[in-house]
Amino acid sequence: MSRSIVRQSKFRHVFGQAVKTDQSYDDIRVSKVTWDSSFCAVNPKFLAVIVESSGGGAFLVLHLSKVGRVDKNYPLVVGHSGPVLDIDWCPHNDNIVASCSEDTTAMVWQIPDHTPSRPISEPIVVLEGHSKRVGIIKWHPTARNILLTAGGDNLIIIWNVGTGEPLMTMDDHPDLIYNVSWNYNGSLFCTTCKDRRLRVCDPRKNEVVAERLSPHEGIRPMRAIFTKEGNIFTTGFTRMSQRELGLWDPTNFEEPIALLELDTSNGVLLPFYDPDTNIVYLSGKGDSSIRYFEITEEPPYVHYISTFSSKEPQRGMGFMPKRGVDVSKCEIARLYKLHERKCEPIMMTVPRKSDLFQDDLYPDTAGPEPALEPEEWMDGRDADPILVSMRDGYVPPKSRELKVAKKNVLDTRPATRRSMSVIDGSSLPEEIYICVHLTWQVTHSLCGEHVIDGMVVLLSKDG
Repeated sequence: MSRSIVRQSKFRHVFGQAVKTDQSYDDIRVSKVTWDSSFCAVNPKFLAVIVESSGGGAFLVLHLSKVGRVDKNYPLVVGHSGPVLDIDWCPHNDNIVASCSEDTTAMVWQIPDHTPSRPISEPIVVLEGHSKRVGIIKWHPTARNILLTAGGDNLIIIWNVGTGEPLMTMDDHPDLIYNVSWNYNGSLFCTTCKDRRLRVCDPRKNEVVAERLSPHEGIRPMRAIFTKEGNIFTTGFTRMSQRELGLWDPTNFEEPIALLELDTSNGVLLPFYDPDTNIVYLSGKGDSSIRYFEITEEPPYVHYISTFSSKEPQRGMGFMPKRGVDVSKCEIARLYKLHERKCEPIMMTVPRKSDLFQDDLYPDTAGPEPALEPEEWMDGRDADPILVSMRDGYVPPKSRELKVAKKNVLDTRPATRRSMSVIDGSSLPEEIYICVHLTWQVTHSLCGEHVIDGMVVLLSKDG
């Protein structure tokens, strides 16, 4: 009698569980823009969701602890003149978020630790270089202040946010770019494009180092991400419109390492990858389920684990960095599912009886410190992320200000200070100025006349 052999894996029993209703974020008007981005970004401090907005584009930023119903007048992050298409939190500063929009710009924002009293409308820096809408924005995983944008003009621009200037521009794509993914140390990135090609690009050499035509035979949009080992995981469609996933070796694109058909559905599968566990979570827009797979070095290389199912279809999805999970509950991943009017956290947990820290589930993970400065990365250096231990959990640091030093700015000279003791009426501007003390006082009387101290009133020439 033959006995089936069960594959040994500590993640074989991972299960998903939605939080209780009162731990969700309710009354969020999720954007209805027809663009295949996740519409949600999350880090250990904040949740950001692209929302419906009149008169331009906006997104909502909430502290993770601010669960429950969101006030309809809660201050938004506004500033784009067109709908926001993508957002991404900086991996090296939990208070910095980047956004891109149909208005052809990308913007970088500093989010305060306290709840703002009014909408945030002043970005730290505006990045202008695309001639059409900007649909993709990605921070570099290891180098400080390096940001990638991709637009409808088929250009990829890499920026140094610290100076607000573009470092390089790639024009190797003849059609719309569907997605971009950095590899583990940020030396390469892969792209999928409407011309049905999967490309691996070296940005510092400004060249495509490998490409594959039609990794999936269907004409629907594809997605691709780098794994920690340097392989590329893809999602797409077969010629018969069945959804399909694949694993590829970029040094040998002839044959896939693995190719697996899933189901027949219209939604593009968005992959979310955890490099510490080698688990990839697949979420399709319009689906009501999340499938997850483990990528290993033994056949069949991509192992199906399980599916988390719910009743409501998802409009988008956010993926928490490993620094933000709860190690005391053996939580290995947390996803933030967008409904039409709310955001629902979903915890992925490994069942363990012990309450002690589980070393095998939590290897050291990427921390918030950058491994490289922009100049070092541009000079050709590569470095893996600086790792931190999860043993005691992760406590987000306080807000650190991002300083932008633009070159050749004309207004860098400090304004000349003028004495207020002598007032030249001929040099007064047309406006009325009142300086400085808000209160005045009659201090003493001299020869029957009052002397007024502490207030200088400047009138216009007309007055």
